[in-house]
Amino acid sequence: MKFMHYLQVTATWLLAILWAFPLLYAFWAAFHTGNHFDLFSSLTLENFRTAMSQAPFLRYMINTVILVTITLAAQLFLCTFAAYAFARINFFGRNIVFFLVLLQLMITPEILIMKNYQILSNIGLTNTILGIGLPYMASAFGIFLLRQAFKTIPKELEDAARIEGSSTLGILWKVYIPLSKPTYLAYALVSISYHWNNFLWPLVVSSSKTVRPITVGLAIFASPETGVNWSVISAATILSIAPLLAVFLLFQKQFVNSFLYTGIK
Repeated sequence: MKFMHYLQVTATWLLAILWAFPLLYAFWAAFHTGNHFDLFSSLTLENFRTAMSQAPFLRYMINTVILVTITLAAQLFLCTFAAYAFARINFFGRNIVFFLVLLQLMITPEILIMKNYQILSNIGLTNTILGIGLPYMASAFGIFLLRQAFKTIPKELEDAARIEGSSTLGILWKVYIPLSKPTYLAYALVSISYHWNNFLWPLVVSSSKTVRPITVGLAIFASPETGVNWSVISAATILSIAPLLAVFLLFQKQFVNSFLYTGIK
């Protein structure tokens, strides 16, 4: 038994090291000179200065923050009302409509790229941050997740709030949203990480530096046509992932607790 335990621990550490090695190498290369691995190379911040001078990464970062913020805000707004309707309001065809919403989970966004681009072109939202986020603002996953959380809240709390004179909006604000904070946090994590790292759709829609998010800007910066310097590319990569790493390190405990609470695997 002890042998199996030590074997499992050893295998876990080996897998963790293999998983973390690319990230560790990127950190090492970003702060060292040269284009090859050299333990004795000197520390420097020149790679970051070079990356910032060769591409507008600050602009890309601002675009990404705006994109993630407006997309998440719209998702939380729309998903909250839709989830409440499916969880608490009895209307004709509710189960059928909810089933149709869940069908969206089976359709990958890449399948709808051409149709979404055609719609955005018709309404004049191509090459805009709003256009990048618009197809994702009604999230079936968010509706499902919040609906499940709302259904676990005792109906008696809503009845008590109505007796005290609260409106539907007041009930949502005072009862359902506060009691579902772990679910909101878990969904926010999923949404932010997905849209921060999303690449294909922003690549199709955006065509200028003033709109491109960080993933598209980094891919263009690291293209072979610009010349491959792994130290500078690693510095640019660290710039692009630093905000997500910082948020995770600051709220790691809350993130883990929220996933345990909602049962996300």
